[in-house]
Amino acid sequence: MEKIPFLNLKDVTALHGADVIEAVMRVIDSGQYVQGRENARFEARFAGFIGTDYAVGCANGLDALTLIFRAYIEMGVMKPGDEVIVPANTFIATVLAVSENGLVPVLVDSRADTLEIDDSRIEEAVTERTRAVVTVHLYGRNAYTDRIGDICRRHNLKLIEDSAQSHGCRTGDGRVTGSVGDAAAFSFYPVKNLGALGDGGAVTTNDSELAGTIRAIANYGGLRKYESRYLGRNSRLDEIQAAVLDARLGHLTDDNARRQQIAAYYYSRLENIAPGLVLPTRLPDSCNVYHVFPVLVLNGKRDALREHLEKEGVGSLIHYPIPPHEQECYRGKGILKLPEDGLPVTEMIARSELSLPISPTVTSDEASQVVNAVIDYIRKY
Repeated sequence: MEKIPFLNLKDVTALHGADVIEAVMRVIDSGQYVQGRENARFEARFAGFIGTDYAVGCANGLDALTLIFRAYIEMGVMKPGDEVIVPANTFIATVLAVSENGLVPVLVDSRADTLEIDDSRIEEAVTERTRAVVTVHLYGRNAYTDRIGDICRRHNLKLIEDSAQSHGCRTGDGRVTGSVGDAAAFSFYPVKNLGALGDGGAVTTNDSELAGTIRAIANYGGLRKYESRYLGRNSRLDEIQAAVLDARLGHLTDDNARRQQIAAYYYSRLENIAPGLVLPTRLPDSCNVYHVFPVLVLNGKRDALREHLEKEGVGSLIHYPIPPHEQECYRGKGILKLPEDGLPVTEMIARSELSLPISPTVTSDEASQVVNAVIDYIRKY
């Protein structure tokens, strides 16, 4: 029986290995390893791919999101104590970026059918202190809706996209995620659809002042050497990572298409096979790049299915077993603002979500083995 890891980064890297090696050697031979031509070229190409005027590279995805809020504070758009609406079902980085800047994360529950923020609950969370809404394209699924855009326009709120998992995804009207809001944060952590060989991130925006402020803050607080306008930090995308990302960017559309093929097979075999196994509502392929393929295993059977898959040689992961509001760093400390009726859907997702293998290197035979292992469990239990 062939063992199928949840994700084999070595195989993913080998998929376009020649291009990656050439990019790395080009940087080594150049002798310029920080803030050189590779970074400038990747920023320009990535901005073009997303459809924004600017892309600013930084050290990682959390920094990208944190720098957006920090820049808005420096620009006078926000101030500590202001509120930012965020989805409760998200990786904790989304919330950390808000609270790190002294802003108040206001959590809104999710929808059970999409696993994304429930846009019908956003407006009731808006107060006179609200300054922004963060939409997270979680799992690679487009989370933007016209209702979200309308709420932001009517209440004069910044729309910030957490696009850490949605490289190449589009909205229903064809825009690439990362170009829809006032600013967007991307992560290039190695497991992402567009991944580096280490940490990396970027902010995309059409706002020249925001882009310049972020670039300065991330470069010790200034754009000129030894001159610091802001209390800055060091958060820059290094030349090797920029070169690798530039090499991989040209393959991203094809890699995403392979993920979509695997996902289509999973849907064809697993959708509606049993009440206890629920797949999120299927989106058009353009609106989902399947960074993760999540399923919900109800009735407390998630861990049992995961153990069964492991015995059958199929790797899986849970995204995410502890939601942000239940993490020790936030629990009981009054940092977060929660709805009075709680976050029941988010908590259900945390108890039930299981992610199946999906990547450009998953073969058809492997996908069949994954599906058969799931079906075997359903038939037994």
